[in-house]
Amino acid sequence: MRKRQTFQMAAAWLIIGFFMLLCPVMAIASVGSGTTNQQTSQAIGSNGLNDRVNAGDTTQRTNRYEPGQAETPDQLGELNIANDVTITYNNGNGTIAGSLRILLILTMIAIAPTLLICLTSFTRILIVLHFTRQALNTQTAPPNQVMIGLALFLTYFIMAPIFTQINEEAIRPFEAGEITQEEAIETGLAPLRQFMYEQTQKKDARMFMEIANVTWDDEMQLEDIPTQVLVPAFMVSELRTAFIIGFVIYIPFLVIDMVVASALMAMGMMMLPPTTISMPFKILLFVLADGWNLVIVNLVKTFY
Repeated sequence: MRKRQTFQMAAAWLIIGFFMLLCPVMAIASVGSGTTNQQTSQAIGSNGLNDRVNAGDTTQRTNRYEPGQAETPDQLGELNIANDVTITYNNGNGTIAGSLRILLILTMIAIAPTLLICLTSFTRILIVLHFTRQALNTQTAPPNQVMIGLALFLTYFIMAPIFTQINEEAIRPFEAGEITQEEAIETGLAPLRQFMYEQTQKKDARMFMEIANVTWDDEMQLEDIPTQVLVPAFMVSELRTAFIIGFVIYIPFLVIDMVVASALMAMGMMMLPPTTISMPFKILLFVLADGWNLVIVNLVKTFY
């Protein structure tokens, strides 16, 4: 009986939590829809000419009339999406407003972790920090949350110039209606491709080019390597570099383990784990050598 009550309480709290998360999203969508309908009415009142809605001067609107105002079958069959979305066009260039923009933003938030791992310096930094913790044999110090937070801020520090370039050359011109969507994507991807190209080893790029049945030449430039080849080559190169750095970090701590194990064997303390005795000496060496400064500074310098 007690288990059933506990299960019912847990289910009730789960439902309450779901509606608490759902209500803000619905409120945002309602605000966006109200703003969209208001913009539509203003555009209809001025005959849809010379109004600026999101992207430049509006010359054509998909909203012909208010929802529910169709009087003939022809009007009913025409495109009218004012119920959900407003799209403005300017010489083939347009941006979306209202609930569809919210949907796209939520989609980008969902895939942001994948992009963060695949296209930035996050992978190398996190793996090196993990090897450092393992070499110190401190188990959970620093904890995973601290390591991920440090890796995120170091990634932001390294990638900040690239993000700024993407914002200035792709996002802002696209929102101002100066470039098309295809041009914005190509322009925004160029700085990321340049960053990945500089960090990718040639043998990794050659390997994936051969797998993709693309002719490889040692004199190939960045423009000659497709993005679907550059991204996995970059990730493999990052893993290789991170493991090499981790091995170098492990060496001094491995020496300490060997010295402590030999000393314990010489004193006949074979039942005493060497790692228990060596950990304080590892921490002492790491602190005296200012280990965090050495690891982080030299890790960041590997990207420049």
